[in-house]
Amino acid sequence: MLEAILALTALALIFGLILGYAAVRFKVEGDPLVEKIDAILPQTQCGQCGFPGCRPYAEAIAKNEADINQCPPGGEAGIHALADLLGVDPKPLNPDNGPVKEEKSLAIIDENICIGCTLCIQACPVDAILGAAKQMHTVIASECTGCELCVAPCPVDCISMEPVEQKIDNWKWPYPEAPVKKAGQA
Repeated sequence: MLEAILALTALALIFGLILGYAAVRFKVEGDPLVEKIDAILPQTQCGQCGFPGCRPYAEAIAKNEADINQCPPGGEAGIHALADLLGVDPKPLNPDNGPVKEEKSLAIIDENICIGCTLCIQACPVDAILGAAKQMHTVIASECTGCELCVAPCPVDCISMEPVEQKIDNWKWPYPEAPVKKAGQA
């Protein structure tokens, strides 16, 4: 009887050590689903979805607190990719969040009109505008996401949104349209 108790105790200790090691060794940081959703989102950090950025929106989608059709910069392709990932039916973009942009745009500051008020710098969620108080401002084109959040606060209307010229390094294959079923097809 004592031998059985000692054997079971030894086995429990060995398996406890193995499980403890496995818990430390194979620990997963964060939610992998959030990472996958966040990778699909356009990373504009524009807040049009009602969340302060793409990561909080991804977390809300993963928790079923937000719908997949709230991101205008992601467009229909983003909605379809999220639907495929989550195994749900795609929905049309929620019009309350804004229209879908067909082409990416870039903020351009007319430096002759800019008064250096810094309101656009404060509004930019990705720090793509460079300048100082009472100095001319400019946009770092590689950082600008085209969210248009800098346009409204500008008191002299020196910011315009220009379409980004499609080149080989920024062109994306268009998302295929859903096949149309013909009469009599199942």
